Amino acid sequence: MIIPKLALRNLLGAGLRTWLNVVVLSFSFVAIIWTQGLYKGMGDQAVHSMIDVEYGGGQYWHEKYDPYDPLSIQDAHGIVPAPLKKMIDNGQATPVLITQGVIYPSGRFQSVLLKGIDPSQTIISLPSGFLDFEGEELPALIGSRMAKSTGLKVGDTVTLRWRDAFGTFDAMDILIVQVMSTTVQSVDEGQLWIPLKKMQELTRMEDETTLIIVSKDAVNPPADVRGWEFKSLDVLLKNIRELVEVKTAGASIMYVILLLLAMLGIFDTQVLSIFRRRKEIGTLMAMGLTRARIIGLFTLEGAMHSVLAAIVAAVYGIPLLIYFAKEGWAMPQAIDSYGFAIGEKLFPTYSAGLVIGTTLLVLLVTTIVSFLPTRKIAKLKPTDALRGKLS
Repeated sequence: MIIPKLALRNLLGAGLRTWLNVVVLSFSFVAIIWTQGLYKGMGDQAVHSMIDVEYGGGQYWHEKYDPYDPLSIQDAHGIVPAPLKKMIDNGQATPVLITQGVIYPSGRFQSVLLKGIDPSQTIISLPSGFLDFEGEELPALIGSRMAKSTGLKVGDTVTLRWRDAFGTFDAMDILIVQVMSTTVQSVDEGQLWIPLKKMQELTRMEDETTLIIVSKDAVNPPADVRGWEFKSLDVLLKNIRELVEVKTAGASIMYVILLLLAMLGIFDTQVLSIFRRRKEIGTLMAMGLTRARIIGLFTLEGAMHSVLAAIVAAVYGIPLLIYFAKEGWAMPQAIDSYGFAIGEKLFPTYSAGLVIGTTLLVLLVTTIVSFLPTRKIAKLKPTDALRGKLS
């Protein structure tokens, strides 16, 4: 126990030099945890939003459907196979029919994706219930971004033109019955939702659909259905998770710089400490302390910087991180145009693994940096040290 006590006494005895290193190192602690928690929270929010509003527990795609190829959408539809029809009838899935269309708001035209969905579905958190409309008009549901770009609002009518399964163009007026607000742009921007049965009738695609959304509670959905490909959440969310990983790696540059600055300060402190305490080292050797224990003493002094830094970081970091976790971080309005499913506020997510991992990382790096200058002690002669020499 003498070595740890002596190391702590020497560290605190250094005064301002020690606390400057500790404060800088504590900034690294808080910056790493806050930044990593911010990106983890961003990824979690986006994933949860897209699962709730669009993906459910996975999707079955028609074999010709490719969301990134608009030319394939017109032919990407087919009769629902028996296994999937059974899931739909049991309330474990809901079909969505997709085709292309054009609307003419305020005398101009705009291409849209026309999507048909069952108004009574509960698989995804889309307010499709508003499409259960009693009236002569064809009800339509749009998102707030779509409403902003077209100037449409609840109660407005607009002309819709589409092409049916046989290539015949047709048109009719539709009524906007609801403008939904959602963070998921892929169900909003350029999208027009109408009742599925009515869309199948208008496009002459009776009992056909483009994709089928599976419930999050569905157990063992069939993996192999002829003409249809099951897309699991791992596949559907792959791009989002890769984006978060890239952003997290990019943000690491910032806290690497902070760590390097703190490590540089600790390294210089160790070099200066060994130089100024030459006679003390010689005295400890003369008293019978081995070189290994002396090296351990100086290394422990440097490593204790990270322990004190963790304590200081906890004093101001914990209230700060709790505040952001509860109140969130207000996002700029421009973030809405990036296609990322997050709301007006971003709520960081902190885990025990993140805190413990950061602490161990800083402790390991600090220990290594503290050890490097002490290697000179291994070659030091006690007589030279007592005379104030290092060589």
